[in-house]
Amino acid sequence: MTDTKLDILAISGSLRRGSFNTGLLRAAQEEAGADVAIEIYDYSDIPLYNGDVEAAGFPAAANRLKDRILKADAIIFAVPEYNYSFPGVLKNAIDWASRPYGKSAWAAKPAALMSTGGGLGAARAQYHLRQVLVSQGMHLLHAPEVFVANAATKFDANGRLSDDVARGLIKQVVINLSAWTRRLAASA
Repeated sequence: MTDTKLDILAISGSLRRGSFNTGLLRAAQEEAGADVAIEIYDYSDIPLYNGDVEAAGFPAAANRLKDRILKADAIIFAVPEYNYSFPGVLKNAIDWASRPYGKSAWAAKPAALMSTGGGLGAARAQYHLRQVLVSQGMHLLHAPEVFVANAATKFDANGRLSDDVARGLIKQVVINLSAWTRRLAASA
């Protein structure tokens, strides 16, 4: 971890250009203090995981993601809900970065989750994602939980989060994740 600025990698579970979940990550960037840098990572070029492809050699896009995760001090995920769970594209990225077995880039990384979607704010997706991230040995922030319900009413025409309550929760997530990350680093 850098001494002055915390490096947080932000990963959206949606590749959609107008994604509300990516909008949550932009709000996190806007709410971050001067001692925190948040980068939203584009992993849309990662191929579907296939053990034969891995055996032949890691794809460059998967290597870039893995290297970026290893460099980051912490991770923030924003995840939509598809069919009561999180999107396969995110699971695919998680799988690539966990390979080869025993060399997961996710291991021991502090992380926070947030989500937006319909009436439940993608709560089911977030809880499924939490299970997968725990399997990778990540240190998950427990509070505050951010579930932004009825996403279409919480963003303006430019895709900017316009809900003050959600913004306040996201700011608190960034503050808590920063403190959590620094505390874990100090105790290592």
